[in-house]
Amino acid sequence: MPRCLTMLFAAMLAACSAAPRPTPAAAPPFTRDTTELTHGWQFRFDDGLTPETAATLVDGAWQDVTVPHTWNRLGEYRIGRTAATDNRQGKGWYRLRVNGAALPAGKRHIIEFEAVGNLADLWVNGRHVGRHAGAFSRFRFDLTDFLNPADPNIILLRADNSMPGPGSSTEHIIPLDGDFFIHGGPYRPARLLHVAPSHIALDDHGGPGVYATPTIKDGAGQVAIRVRLTDIAAGQSLVATLRDAGGRTVAEGTRPLTAGQREAALTLDVAAPRRWNGRADPYRYRLETRLADTGGTLDSVTVPVGFRAFRFDAATGFYLNGKHLPLHGVSRHQDYLGKGWALSAEDHARDMALIAEMGANTVRFAHYQHAADWFDLADRFGMIVWAELPFVNKPSHGDAPASPELVANARQQMIELIRQNYNHPSVVTWGIGNEVDMDMAFGRMGPKADARPLLRELHALSKAEDPSRPTVIADCCELTPAKKPDYQPPLTGEADLMGYNRYYGWYYGEVSDLGPHLDALHAKYPSVPISVSEYGAGGALSQHVEDPAHHPINPGGRPHPEEFQSWLHEQSWPQLRDRRYLWASWIWNMFDFSSKIRKEGDATDINDKGLVTFDRKVKKDAFFYYKAQWSTEPVVHITSRRWTTRASPVTAIKVYSNAPAVTLTFNGVPLGEVACADRICTLDNIVLRPGDNVVTARATFASGVVKDEVRWTLTPL
Repeated sequence: MPRCLTMLFAAMLAACSAAPRPTPAAAPPFTRDTTELTHGWQFRFDDGLTPETAATLVDGAWQDVTVPHTWNRLGEYRIGRTAATDNRQGKGWYRLRVNGAALPAGKRHIIEFEAVGNLADLWVNGRHVGRHAGAFSRFRFDLTDFLNPADPNIILLRADNSMPGPGSSTEHIIPLDGDFFIHGGPYRPARLLHVAPSHIALDDHGGPGVYATPTIKDGAGQVAIRVRLTDIAAGQSLVATLRDAGGRTVAEGTRPLTAGQREAALTLDVAAPRRWNGRADPYRYRLETRLADTGGTLDSVTVPVGFRAFRFDAATGFYLNGKHLPLHGVSRHQDYLGKGWALSAEDHARDMALIAEMGANTVRFAHYQHAADWFDLADRFGMIVWAELPFVNKPSHGDAPASPELVANARQQMIELIRQNYNHPSVVTWGIGNEVDMDMAFGRMGPKADARPLLRELHALSKAEDPSRPTVIADCCELTPAKKPDYQPPLTGEADLMGYNRYYGWYYGEVSDLGPHLDALHAKYPSVPISVSEYGAGGALSQHVEDPAHHPINPGGRPHPEEFQSWLHEQSWPQLRDRRYLWASWIWNMFDFSSKIRKEGDATDINDKGLVTFDRKVKKDAFFYYKAQWSTEPVVHITSRRWTTRASPVTAIKVYSNAPAVTLTFNGVPLGEVACADRICTLDNIVLRPGDNVVTARATFASGVVKDEVRWTLTPL
């Protein structure tokens, strides 16, 4: 080894000597093993670093962190930013020491990152291993030939979330734009995978290497299995075992392999399989695929299998397992107040539990590939999923077609999205674009910036990768109010399905225009299954009005009264519910989320259209409106509960409930029973007394009496 490299590695080892050493879990000698790379990382945000200088920096120049990690924090419930905001964009460096002597001998060592925002470069012991472009998908690098088996090893990760723009390092990485912030760093888990030289492929665009397609015909089930393989030797075989939820074997098959074989296929027959049936019965089987020789198992991968049949009808909507299923749900972004994108498994589980509590049966994974945990949760909860590629707002940086480099990146991310999530029964459609006509619609891009050529390429790619699922686009602007450029092209028809992001009564038009607008689209495209992929309004907890139907609001600024958000949803949902041709509708959004372009409501850098606050601590009134509409759980919720101090004495009591009627009491005086028309129970002309006032609502359900109570204080001006 040249003297300069010897000195460099010595300095690297000295600099990182204090870092903890990951310890692999014990495992049989030939099976797949995992080392979670959670602890021992060091972090430094520094655009000026190089791999050489990063390797030699002393420990004191770094911050100790755990992975998942992001340096970004964005969004505050206040006017203006404080030190709690960290919206830096650029290069963050991560350093980790790995003890080569502790790695399992005789195996290949593959590092796996579940996601790094936005451009990732990896070095091991001073040598560049690889690069991955895209903030949302899993990627792997084989480190075996870069690691020293006995000496300590230095892993350097550079994560770059620079703002995309001409000449920037992220110029050709989608998304180029969007109403959300790209967080930097390895914000999802990382690990080392230790596998036998012969193994189920780990170099298949981050996918599991095992792809199962279950079908049902005349009550009989079949699972077609494709397996990609690496370094197969003579005498090896593939064993596929399908187990039910209790772990019992229901089908098994074996396929002998030949040396060098790269792919194998086999089919399992299943008599009368139990169906994955959405929220009613999200039943899953587990497919265990083992690579074996005469000595036993060399490698194994387990993936979920759900037997289900679905279809979309342009006139009557969505069908699951032959039965009409109206889909109503929410979109979700993956960030938390104070955490950014670095979420835990518990965070994901809390989010899904809130969505399920409200009674939703579908989730749109906006606007990018979400975490593996999130797909697993959707399977387990029985949610119908729209999974989406981060092709958002525009295809280029100017009046030009998408560059070849951007097209290549979009194709890469499309393949990653599909292969990594192919086996999830919850996924019924692949989203290939969101509002990619928006900048053109507002005249910010000329006719050459036409997104349709790339959409067509992504549609064809998706069908080649997965013929079993249709594609979908979310459109912003067709037939909406406001003049569009003459060259504005329609996107309807560029995918199998359509979603329309529509904000009548908020950004444009009247809320009552929503239904007629959808009728016009349906009449224009009678053979295209259509949905409403976004609708909603902002809701600030500290801003309130008595008469939201007639009170001015400022959608792009302040105020965003909570009562207006509720009122708009009260007017929107019946219009959607009653249009049977819609195959789904999704509220925008389940949770408030970070957005660097927002200074609205009572917040900064937050899109406040969520039904639940950014920290998940407060369910807004509109949450309970939908819970009363969708859930079978008893609901009694008095609205305007956060408007605790009043200046005007005359008000109304409004309750959301799925009971036929509620019984009201005001300051200890019974007001009698109030009928709930379409789950809304209202009593007008209530006169508050000076000081404290107490409102109580009760309703009787089969499970018993449910009660809610609020206190309002009248302080006349």
